[in-house]
Amino acid sequence: MINQVHHKTYILAALLTGCFFMQSCENDVNEVRELGRKKENVEEGRNIDSYLSMDGKMKAHLTAPLMLRYQGDTGRKTEFPRSLHVDFYNDSTTRIESQLSARYGRYMENESKVYLRDSVVAFNVKGDTLFCKEMYWDQNQQKFYTEKEVTISQRYPKKRFSGIGMNCNQDLTNLTLYKIQPGSFAMIADSLANGNGPAADTTHK
Repeated sequence: MINQVHHKTYILAALLTGCFFMQSCENDVNEVRELGRKKENVEEGRNIDSYLSMDGKMKAHLTAPLMLRYQGDTGRKTEFPRSLHVDFYNDSTTRIESQLSARYGRYMENESKVYLRDSVVAFNVKGDTLFCKEMYWDQNQQKFYTEKEVTISQRYPKKRFSGIGMNCNQDLTNLTLYKIQPGSFAMIADSLANGNGPAADTTHK
């Protein structure tokens, strides 16, 4: 039997989005439609608009058109089958330090990790950008990591690296890239290379 229930803001936050962020949370949901529809232990929420706060400071803002929460004997998981977007804040909602988007996401509550796949993109305020097909977001450690192919583009100094395997902070700092692939390059100012002229191209081939 399908139960049609319409909830707003804090009711949705308590039932659904609270499961997504495991630490101290403050969630707010706007214009949620057909919430609470249950079939085979699945809860459905639409137009998700959720916030994460830690130690009284806003840390992240999640938006997604659709969220499905599954409850089973072996644990609970939450899926975002139609894309999701996350803004990560520095100290308040006035400054976004990095952003993340993917066409699909799955939150594993027991591990406090989010699996992301399909056109995964993350970038920070410096213009550094990460592209990959799939990646994990570890909420406890506030890190991204993957064992798959990934491309990192940095604005200054200009670099573009492709590798197999990567881990970094969720603001794309402290980046470690494994198994660098052919075609990677870094543009180094010639003043650092020999003291004169334009930038030098150091390409990994």
